[in-house]
Amino acid sequence: MAHTSPTRHRAALLASAAAVLGLLTACGNDGGATGSPQKVSGTAAPATDAPTTATAPTPAEPSGDVGTGRTATAAATGPSAARTGAGRSTGTGKATAAASSRCHTSELRASVGRNNPGAGQENFPIVLTNASGRTCTLHGYPGAAFVDASGRQLGPDPKRSEGSPTTVTLKPGRSAWAGLSFSNPEISGARTATPAALIVTPPDERDHLTVTWKGGRVPVGGNASSVFLTVFSPGTGA
Repeated sequence: MAHTSPTRHRAALLASAAAVLGLLTACGNDGGATGSPQKVSGTAAPATDAPTTATAPTPAEPSGDVGTGRTATAAATGPSAARTGAGRSTGTGKATAAASSRCHTSELRASVGRNNPGAGQENFPIVLTNASGRTCTLHGYPGAAFVDASGRQLGPDPKRSEGSPTTVTLKPGRSAWAGLSFSNPEISGARTATPAALIVTPPDERDHLTVTWKGGRVPVGGNASSVFLTVFSPGTGA
């Protein structure tokens, strides 16, 4: 049986996000939103597409599920509107098993891989690596938000691209990735900002990881300012 290469798999997942972004660009404006400040570590990094890694987990307000919110904390934990679908189990037995095997924030290391631009889109892999000594699982979408040096969210809440979440099993040292995509601001004409960091929350977790952002400017308002996330898949997205 033939196996699909990680590069082709990443391209297929990101193609869905690119198609949705193209429709939004043609349909008009998408207003930005900012949130109340929350402190994060680190300072603004130079604009480059070099891979970056996360700092230690930072506690956030409980939410019980994954999502993207308007403040740094909410983005890491998720509003009620974004809590449907991915990352949930049905039945007490299944829910208990999923909770016991789930990768916790303290067991993971986050990074952002190199940009893989194409068709007017900027595409970055958000990578979570199992840094613990046990095997654990990820299921669904990450929570994510761009923040400035003071911890204030930049731009609108990220949106979820259509996808079918599957459970990714991570042995110690193994990784999973989710795509982060947005329209190139120079093409879309969106209002931009350069984030200091990207806050990333694993599925169903309350605490987040802070990754220094080195990917340059991102859209924060105006035309095609939406940022899209895909479901987690095995590998690093490289």
